[in-house]
Amino acid sequence: MDSLLFPGGKFLGIEWHVWKVVGWLGNAVFFSRFVVQWYATEKRKQVVVPSAFWWLSLTGSLLLLAYALFYQKDSVFIFAYAFTWIPYIRNLIIHRRHKHAHILCPGCGLNCPPQSNYCLDCGTPLTAEAETKNGTPQAG
Repeated sequence: MDSLLFPGGKFLGIEWHVWKVVGWLGNAVFFSRFVVQWYATEKRKQVVVPSAFWWLSLTGSLLLLAYALFYQKDSVFIFAYAFTWIPYIRNLIIHRRHKHAHILCPGCGLNCPPQSNYCLDCGTPLTAEAETKNGTPQAG
């Protein structure tokens, strides 16, 4: 059973248990955020940081913090992930506020940026009575 994938009878030479899985899962989730950001940037041909990037950052860092706290118990590792959740949550809040601040065009239904005075698609003037997708009045 001793092979390249199973040296000493262990997969990749690692002694697996629940906290090892949490640690590796945290690394995988944290790494996947870069793939998401790269894909979104390539798709739009401009730098884009989608909310999925921040959700993956938050999830990955919390999984790694849990691994550091409950298994590794290494103060350097714990400190490395103890405060990373703060900017991730802040960016998610900002993203949500910005998304809900968009103005729904009464003419064509396009979701226009909050500072728009006119619809980018049909040119309809956007007024204070224009509403977002969730029905909240927005200024034009």
